[in-house]
Amino acid sequence: MPTPAAEVDVDVPLVRALLADQHPDLADRRLRIVANGWDNVVARLGDDLAVRLPRRTAAARLIEHEQRWLPEIARRVAPVVPVPAPIRLGRPALGYPWSWSVVRWLPGEVVGERAAGPGVAAALAAFVGLLHVPAPSDAPVNPFRAVPLATRSDAVLERLATADVPRARELAALWRTAAAAPTHTGPPVWVHGDLHPFNVLVERAAGGDRLSAVVDFGDVTAGDPAVDLATAWLSFDREGRRTFRAQVAADDATWTRARGWAVSIASALWTSDDRAFRTVGRRGIDATLDD
Repeated sequence: MPTPAAEVDVDVPLVRALLADQHPDLADRRLRIVANGWDNVVARLGDDLAVRLPRRTAAARLIEHEQRWLPEIARRVAPVVPVPAPIRLGRPALGYPWSWSVVRWLPGEVVGERAAGPGVAAALAAFVGLLHVPAPSDAPVNPFRAVPLATRSDAVLERLATADVPRARELAALWRTAAAAPTHTGPPVWVHGDLHPFNVLVERAAGGDRLSAVVDFGDVTAGDPAVDLATAWLSFDREGRRTFRAQVAADDATWTRARGWAVSIASALWTSDDRAFRTVGRRGIDATLDD
């Protein structure tokens, strides 16, 4: 799973030119590229802002979803944690073909390879509790997230059969059990869609880590909340996972589907060419099978 090639090279001169064209009051701020990810480039703008720009066509629609829906979601989850709702909007210009956003810079570092404990787990459980409410009928539809597991079986089982995934036979059996669980029968609810430990930020402290932000809502959609609950096996240590489960309002079928989503996400992370992703993928694989 190599990182897709950029279709447009986003660099500091381009970002500064776009700001000068559309938000000239921000154009003279200090600017540096701080992330060049799967879908987007993030440039830090001064001390308190960031610019988020798609680097490929597949991400362009996702930025528009964030611009439309994230301000509303931000208000909903504000009692628990901030999210990067756009505060300025950018449009295609100067040869750059897609919409882009200026957001607040949120403090913290990704959970990443270092599994989070019960304090972060309790806060993230509160976040999903506020997020997972019925979504409006015009909420974005994502064909790959928050859908019935059976619709993803071919892709997941092919990966487990053909990629060098540890414990693949055990994972395939667990996936089949999860895919056979009762499907979500309630109304489609808002879900983050990509709630893995590289989109969860914490501030480190001697007394314990604190949840500081949840980022990257490009996959935000409406559907089955189980896809977000998969973070239990990806982001937390065993004690954190128990805390998360105890505080999330999910029945046994939802939790079984969540474990299935963890199989899908962890096995995909394992096939990445990024070492940190592979580390988290292996942690998730072992957690889903052993806990």
